[in-house]
Amino acid sequence: MKLSASEDDLGSDIHVPADIDWHMLDKSKFFFLGAAFFSGVSAGLYPAMVLKTRQQVSSTQISCFKMSFSIMRCEGLRGFYRGFGTTLMGTIPARALYMGALEVTKTSVGSSTVRLGFSDTTATAIASAAAGLSSAMAAQLVWTPIDVVSQRLMVQAPNASPCRYKNGLDAFRKILFADGLKGLYRGFGISMLTYAPSNAVWWASYSVANRLIYGGLGWSDNIRRSESKATAVAVQGLSAAMASGVSALITTPLDTIKTRLQVLDKEENGVRKPLTMLQTVRNLVKESGLAACYRGLGPRWASMSLSATTMITTYELLKRLSAKNQESLTS
Repeated sequence: MKLSASEDDLGSDIHVPADIDWHMLDKSKFFFLGAAFFSGVSAGLYPAMVLKTRQQVSSTQISCFKMSFSIMRCEGLRGFYRGFGTTLMGTIPARALYMGALEVTKTSVGSSTVRLGFSDTTATAIASAAAGLSSAMAAQLVWTPIDVVSQRLMVQAPNASPCRYKNGLDAFRKILFADGLKGLYRGFGISMLTYAPSNAVWWASYSVANRLIYGGLGWSDNIRRSESKATAVAVQGLSAAMASGVSALITTPLDTIKTRLQVLDKEENGVRKPLTMLQTVRNLVKESGLAACYRGLGPRWASMSLSATTMITTYELLKRLSAKNQESLTS
C-alpha cells in the first residue's frame, strides 16, 4: 500500500525527512488518524481488489466488465465486498507497522545519504526506496494472514453447498486447524518478493517522477515553495499514477503467482494440498502463456493509482494534523 513522499523533497536543498519528521509527531494521533483514513480508502478500492483476485485465479481470461457484470448479477453489491471485514481488521496493525517503519527509515537513511554527498534526486530516491522496502516488509508480518483469509473469501462461490467458509473468523480457524500456522503464512516468501520490491520501486519512481515533472515545468525553488495547493495536488497525483504504472508492470506477475499460491490447492487421493511455486507457474503458462501472469493488471493498476493518488495528496495533511506543535508549522 502506498503513502506520500513529502513536499519538501521537491526543494533543491534536500532535507530528508521533511519538515515534519518522526520525532515531531504525536505517535498515537498519527497512527489513529492514519488507520481511520486508510480504512476509508480501502473500502472505496476494495471492489477493484476483488476483481483482480478473481481474474488471477480464473483458468480463463475474463474481462473486467464481464467479471463485474457476473458478480453483480449473481451476488449483488455484496459480492464486491467479500472478505472486507477481515481486511478491515488487519488494516490498523498493518498500517501502524507500515507508517512507523516508513518514517523511521526515511529519517535515518535520508540523513545518511545527504551526509554521503549524493545528489538531491539520488538521495531522495534511495531514501524513498529504502523506506518503501522496510515498511512493506514490516506490514507483511500482519498482512499475509489477512491476505490469505480475505482472498479465500473473495473467490468463494456464492451459495456454495456445503459452504467452505462462513466468515473470516471461520476461515481463520479452519485454515489454522488444517495447515497450522504455515497455512496462514502461505505465500509469505513471494509476498515479500512482491510487495517489498513493489513498494521500493513505487517510492523511488514517485520521487524521480515528481522531480522530473517540476524540472519539465522549469520551476525554480522559489516557485516550488510558493506553489498553490491545487498545483501541488496535480503534480503529486500525476507522479503517483506514473509510479503506480511502473510498479504494476514490474510486479504483477509475482502478485498473480502469490494470489494463486494463497488461494488454490491441488487434490491428491481426495486430499487437498497446497500448490508449489513451480506448479503454479507451470499451470499459468499452460493456460495462456506468459500473458496469464498479467491477469488482473488493469484492476491492479487502477487500484494502485487511485490509492496512491489519494494517499499521496493527504499524507502530509495527516502529518500536520499529528504534529506536536501545529502553530509553528502553520505560521
